[in-house]
Amino acid sequence: MAESLGQIIPERRMGDEPLPEGATLLNFWQWMGSDLVSNALRGAFGEYLVALAVGAADKVQEEWAPYDVRSPDGIRIEVKTSGYIQTWEQQAPSTPRFGIGKSHAWSNETGTFSPFPWRSAEVYVFCLHHHKDQGTVNPLDMSQWTFYILPTATLDRLVGNQATVGIHSLERIGAQRVCYEGLCQAIKTAYNEGKSGATATGG
Repeated sequence: MAESLGQIIPERRMGDEPLPEGATLLNFWQWMGSDLVSNALRGAFGEYLVALAVGAADKVQEEWAPYDVRSPDGIRIEVKTSGYIQTWEQQAPSTPRFGIGKSHAWSNETGTFSPFPWRSAEVYVFCLHHHKDQGTVNPLDMSQWTFYILPTATLDRLVGNQATVGIHSLERIGAQRVCYEGLCQAIKTAYNEGKSGATATGG
């Protein structure tokens, strides 16, 4: 049997790496990553905001990791992002929903999926871009964001195998609602609550 290929650890780039026609890697980033209102990039931007808040933004995003962010003190965080305003023409603002379905987590180390679906993070952060005025929408403005935080144990206990969740449901099941400045502490609080709950129930 041929020897398997090892994991590639991505290098953190600086942006001044040269490309053809006098361009640089920064120009590529500007070309592909400027539309922060789009669903795909808004999701990545939400993950970066969480990484900034917990002090993990000096790393490189692991696209296939079983969770989105790992804090310096080891908290595994899943980040979900949604918003009211889209880049396409809208008749009315969208109704935000977040995916919370269990999945077969991928392991970069073994190159295999987990044998059963589960929520592999310890804390969920739901990033809501709550701004509703298309003319002034600006994802770089932290006052346009609200964050809802829950221990994964709470999701497992109260919503079970549910695949998506909305804002009202998050509030009903007790998610912490904070602005960006309160995000780091709220994640730590949710982590401790999750651990306490697991211990109390024998988990």
